[in-house]
Amino acid sequence: MSQSNGKGQDEFRAAVTMTVVWVAGLTLVVIFAALFAGILLDKALNSKPLFTVLLIVASIPVTIYLTFRVVKAASSRIQIRPAAKNEKLEEEPHRGEDS
Repeated sequence: MSQSNGKGQDEFRAAVTMTVVWVAGLTLVVIFAALFAGILLDKALNSKPLFTVLLIVASIPVTIYLTFRVVKAASSRIQIRPAAKNEKLEEEPHRGEDS
């Protein structure tokens, strides 16, 4: 494996890691926001678990949508670099007889 290929793999791994961190953090923020908003609404309106459950369930499609948006944005930023000139693939010469 060449030095430039290793660096490219490291950059790719870093991009994937950062995307996973963003998705995990975003998921936690959305779920906890729904949880605390539901608890506050239930206390204010005296409707024990109703809004908490509704907002937690509603946070699932929101989280899925935001996950797709983050992954799509991150994957569009990843650039595939062409191989260096000395790494070009060459065709093998013909090694058999033509019949």
